[in-house]
Amino acid sequence: MRGVSHSALSPFRLRLPAMTAVLALAGVVVQAQVAMTPAAIYSDPPKDAAHPARMETLQIISHGQPMNAVFYMASGAEPRPTVLFLHGSPGNEQNLDLAQAIRRAGWNVLTLHYRGAWGSGGTYSISHCVEDSEVAISFLRDPKVIAKYNLKPGKIVVAGHSMGGFLAARAGAGDSNFLGVAIIAGWDLGHDAPVMAKWTSEQMAEEFDDTPGRVVGATGQSIVAEAVAHQGDWSFEAFTPGLAKNRVLVVTPRDEDRDSGLKLAADLKAAGAAVTSVDVDTDHPFSDSRIALETAVITWLQSLPGSPPAY
Repeated sequence: MRGVSHSALSPFRLRLPAMTAVLALAGVVVQAQVAMTPAAIYSDPPKDAAHPARMETLQIISHGQPMNAVFYMASGAEPRPTVLFLHGSPGNEQNLDLAQAIRRAGWNVLTLHYRGAWGSGGTYSISHCVEDSEVAISFLRDPKVIAKYNLKPGKIVVAGHSMGGFLAARAGAGDSNFLGVAIIAGWDLGHDAPVMAKWTSEQMAEEFDDTPGRVVGATGQSIVAEAVAHQGDWSFEAFTPGLAKNRVLVVTPRDEDRDSGLKLAADLKAAGAAVTSVDVDTDHPFSDSRIALETAVITWLQSLPGSPPAY
């Protein structure tokens, strides 16, 4: 699944372990250097004894089932903006180092496990993940939740890795009220569906060998069937017109989804979107480029209006 190199989707398996990232913001290309690394990546912020950083564990109810969630709360008395971070399928790489770095930069970060994944109630499917992401967004917009967790109203960034990047793109396509949308190694399900539909049972078993024991109620066959059924409306191409109304970050590693991500960034730019494109010479889970990934995301977050000041 996503997070593992998929040779069936590309004739080459790129394994290039450098840490070079290229940022393109408003048409200007900048070479990422160590000097650009935000302080939140390598140092802790000043402590606030009265309002310390903390971690809240909670369950968010989605369609009658509890989703296990963790809220990384930033320090400070002032309401903070929030990043909703959506993991991939099944979620082996959860990017919690990135979540912690984002919190050090002054943002709250909500992470969760979809229904049927990693101990959350119910059954797993991509359609359920779509619904669960919508529930999480509604949760963050609930006035009672805003008051309870001292959130900054209306200041939400939806971010995701792999299948989570697909979910973030889909959310942004239907809602222009986000502070921003971050798509990291996004999985273009609609684009990949026709290729996956031709896999043999052996290929299917290999590509989805990390599904058992991690999700309940789904198989490789069921996930591919969903992608095929929705290939017209679950594609980056279908998302582009609506997504272009948001500020967007697209981060592409050198994996089989890179071309889809680069095309999405180019199409968004052509549509007049405020898009930042970052290309990192690494694998799908950014195994040897975690600092490059954190630098790209936090630098972009700090460019958004209302971002907490850097320290």
